[in-house]
Amino acid sequence: MTDDEKAIRKVVETWTAASQSGDVDTVLGLMTDDVIFMVPGQEPFGKEKFAAASRGMDGMKMEGKNEIVELRILGDWAFIRNHIDITVTPPNGKAVRRAGYTLTLLQKEADGQWRLARDANLLAMRS
Repeated sequence: MTDDEKAIRKVVETWTAASQSGDVDTVLGLMTDDVIFMVPGQEPFGKEKFAAASRGMDGMKMEGKNEIVELRILGDWAFIRNHIDITVTPPNGKAVRRAGYTLTLLQKEADGQWRLARDANLLAMRS
């Protein structure tokens, strides 16, 4: 496994752990400034909207797993295909489970760090 592959896997690991612990600032630090997210039923959105939505999730509990199915590095760009299975439980609410695939593009920035640049999330409701 190359150093770049190890670094990308660490980004995914850190993202998952920070998301589950509610550490929004760590998650935001793993993104490029011009990141774009694509999810079903919404217009693509960037870092600012992601941050606002994440900060509005106080009291939410998130648990699950993230498996890298494919990872390819192409110079200063890489893509990963992940399978994610998460359950989100709002305070005093019913748990919602979502599972499916994402396709994520990462960019190695000038500081040598890999950051998420584009993400297409195809998670669907599961029972």
